[in-house]
Amino acid sequence: MTEIETTFADLGLNASILEALNDMGYVKPSPIQAECIPHLLAGRDVLGMAQTGSGKTAAFSLPLLNNIDSNLKAPQILVLAPTRELAVQVAEAATDFSKHMNGVNVLALYGGQRYDVQLRALRQGPQIVVGTPGRLLDHLKRGTLNLSNLRGLVLDEADEMLRMGFIEDVETIMAQIPEGHQTALFSATMPEAIRRITRRFMKDPQEVRIQSSITTRPDISQSYWTAYGRKNDALVRFLEAEDFDAAIIFVRTKNATLEVAEALERSGYNSAALNGDMNQALREQTLERLKDGRLDILIATDVAARGLDVERISLVVNYDIPMDAESYVHRIGRTGRAGRAGRALLFVENRERRLLRNIERTMKLTIPEVELPNAELLSARRLAKFAAKVQQQLESSDLDQYRALLAKMQPEEELDMETLAAALLKMAQGERPLILPPDAAPRPRREFRERDERRDDRRGDRNDRGPREARDGDRPRRERREVGDMELYRIEVGRDDGVEVRHIVGAIANEGDISSRYIGNIKLFGTHSTIELPKGMPGDILQHFTRTRILNKPMNMQLLGDAQPRSNDRPERGGERRGGGAGAGRGSFGGAAPAGREGGARRFSDRREGGGGRGGFSRDGGNRGPRQDGGSTPTRRRDA
Repeated sequence: MTEIETTFADLGLNASILEALNDMGYVKPSPIQAECIPHLLAGRDVLGMAQTGSGKTAAFSLPLLNNIDSNLKAPQILVLAPTRELAVQVAEAATDFSKHMNGVNVLALYGGQRYDVQLRALRQGPQIVVGTPGRLLDHLKRGTLNLSNLRGLVLDEADEMLRMGFIEDVETIMAQIPEGHQTALFSATMPEAIRRITRRFMKDPQEVRIQSSITTRPDISQSYWTAYGRKNDALVRFLEAEDFDAAIIFVRTKNATLEVAEALERSGYNSAALNGDMNQALREQTLERLKDGRLDILIATDVAARGLDVERISLVVNYDIPMDAESYVHRIGRTGRAGRAGRALLFVENRERRLLRNIERTMKLTIPEVELPNAELLSARRLAKFAAKVQQQLESSDLDQYRALLAKMQPEEELDMETLAAALLKMAQGERPLILPPDAAPRPRREFRERDERRDDRRGDRNDRGPREARDGDRPRRERREVGDMELYRIEVGRDDGVEVRHIVGAIANEGDISSRYIGNIKLFGTHSTIELPKGMPGDILQHFTRTRILNKPMNMQLLGDAQPRSNDRPERGGERRGGGAGAGRGSFGGAAPAGREGGARRFSDRREGGGGRGGFSRDGGNRGPRQDGGSTPTRRRDA
């Protein structure tokens, strides 16, 4: 008996949403979408267990959008996401799904964006609000986010929020939401802390479990480059160093397709953008040019490239790293078609390190790192190509008349033909020199790969590890970081500005690629604060911190000197935020790096995990406690 395939039209979604799905090329729901959408349409709570990239966003967005009132200008759906990038991604998807629903607005709220911009947007009455826990909680405390009309709440990647230390913020937000709303929680794993939330806040949730089936292609050579500096310049270098027939460059946004295409055109590459703003006729024309060789490079978003199948494509560049492994597999699958070998390159910024590890872990492979092609390599490539063109002329052309011209050009005084040929060679290179000047000495790189690999090898897959209690007794405690390894900095924001310790940790970790394990004591005073950070902070990061804003006020960070030794006695007032290793206990901030890895600048390299961005700081949890005030005594906090 033939099994009947379910389509989105079979799930009971309204015509406006189906029209949007049709525009995007979506017909058949993924397994988690097919399972979750009927339950959410029926008003049930849903507990979904699925890996990132399984289609969770559509699984909760479509049914909740289906039931909103477009005439009510107030938040009706609230989505909590662990990072700003995921929040933006979910908001963009909801915008695409609701584009034919008149009067429906979507808003993303996350740290790092100005409050006045967000307040103006909130006053417009968006029906869907997507945000990171910290910024959503700030708006709730300020009274600028009204959830009295909320119909649906979604926790996306709940285990990631737990791992980043946001779970208390999440519970605080959930406790403030009126009863009677629908809740959907999605998580790749289900630790006890997440189970506790489901028992406290969800009503008899329908549990949906979907296994990941991501595979990769052995015929595609993969590598990544750690993105330092200008990515457009690096892209041009990689394209010149690679041998490819046609290439596709993947970016996240429509604007980026245009910007990168313009940059490549300026560098002499025959390229074009492909994005959702193009009409069908222009899209088809662009793809036809790529297929017949009139176009060599396509810059596209994931949505615009859906369904693209061009045999010529032998190179895929992930200019912006995808948010999940499934998207990465789909991207690189555009190359290596028709039995040909393919090549895939991935640009990874420091703050995106977690995304790379997720791709590697899901695909069960290690993607090797490559260096940026240097001037020596590019010069050799240019000379080889030029020599090949000269050889082609020697083999296929009648050069007799040119020899006669050359004889006439030779001046009366004897000039050897080698010198004359060199002059002609210099003229022939035009504005693209065959010999590039040497590269400037590279700045010291902020290494992080080795530490991450060692940590991942040591920890293994989370599903393969036993209970924490069983593991704690088997592993030695790490040494606490010595105070002599730390320096004391002053920042010009304090208690009078409404600043809390979590705001400072978030800004430092998210804006400086510094893991929270390397953040030492933080003390709040009335008009300023002090913070201990490892020695050797690169100058560019310190300069960046002078402009970084906390609650819309610049930090103006300045070095005070070495951190002073401190007593082991607990201070009388509350306790201060202490650095400490994993052995210092769950919730401690700081923590020694593995032995022999205490190099100063290296500590400024850990990926940014959380803090409001996709990859800000990584918090181990712990009780932040209420804000303390009073007198001129600094506010001190202890996470324990």
